[in-house]
Amino acid sequence: MRNTLAYNLITITLAASVISGCAYVDKRATTRETAAELAYPPDGRILTVNGSKVHVIVTGSGPDLVLIHGASGNTRDFTYEFVNRVKNDYRVIVFDRPGLGWTDRLPGAVGPFNTKFESPYNQADLLHAAARQLGVKKPIVLGHSFGGAVALAWALHHPEDTAALVLVSAVSNPWPGDLGALYTINASALGGATVVPLITAFAPDTMIEGTIASIFAPQTAPDGYAQFVGAGLTVRRESMRANAQQVNNLRPQIIEMSKHYGELTMPVEILHGTKDTIVPLDIHSAPLSHQIAGAHLTRLDGIGHMPHHAAPQAVVDAIDRAAHRAGLR
Repeated sequence: MRNTLAYNLITITLAASVISGCAYVDKRATTRETAAELAYPPDGRILTVNGSKVHVIVTGSGPDLVLIHGASGNTRDFTYEFVNRVKNDYRVIVFDRPGLGWTDRLPGAVGPFNTKFESPYNQADLLHAAARQLGVKKPIVLGHSFGGAVALAWALHHPEDTAALVLVSAVSNPWPGDLGALYTINASALGGATVVPLITAFAPDTMIEGTIASIFAPQTAPDGYAQFVGAGLTVRRESMRANAQQVNNLRPQIIEMSKHYGELTMPVEILHGTKDTIVPLDIHSAPLSHQIAGAHLTRLDGIGHMPHHAAPQAVVDAIDRAAHRAGLR
């Protein structure tokens, strides 16, 4: 009887400690999320599209140009500086992808134990519907990194409503190996419920700064970029789960999409840095340039994963070429 009582007391004590610990993590994570959202509120419009909120920034005038950001990003990656380079010649439409920035995840893909994800086609269809609300017709669609896969999905699902594609450091073809344990863990039900909140609650600024540095290598991030881009939005729990699940499930989606690239007939401009180690040129853009008839590949010598920051004029030139080839200029 005494042993049973002692065992029960120990069990209750351990359970109380776990609950207390979880409550502390939850409170700290919520505090950090709230601070990030106050520091980086939506700076564009919020549309409601099929029940989901979509954040979009619209500026400039001219032919429509849609910009789609990469993994862990948001509209601020483009509005830091690049939008200013094109807004005098184009009406620029910059979207937050589902689960990132201020765009909702799609219905059913929410919650700490959720393992559902938004495929490139899911995301492209949502953003295309949002663009239609804005009166966008036959835009040039530019996608960077993961956003390149979404841009390709947009063109595959809506070829009649795509004037041209501009693909910057785009994920487009299957890669060997996996993406590492952290993506797998954070994309899982258990990891999403346990590991992700710990990262949100305790990730130091040095970790975020290191991640940004690795994304820009071998170049360095522009002055003030880390403060401007709102990295705190990316480490919110739901955004981390969205990003991990989307990225971790991307390879099979890309395998299926790549079977249809030959069906694309609109002008396609491809830019890729020769020093990109995150989305290597030889695995992605080099084969893509042969999979799409008439695609034009620009190799950017010595440039890493962020050409729209490291070689922005080359990206602007590609947009202009796409516009001319599509008869928009």
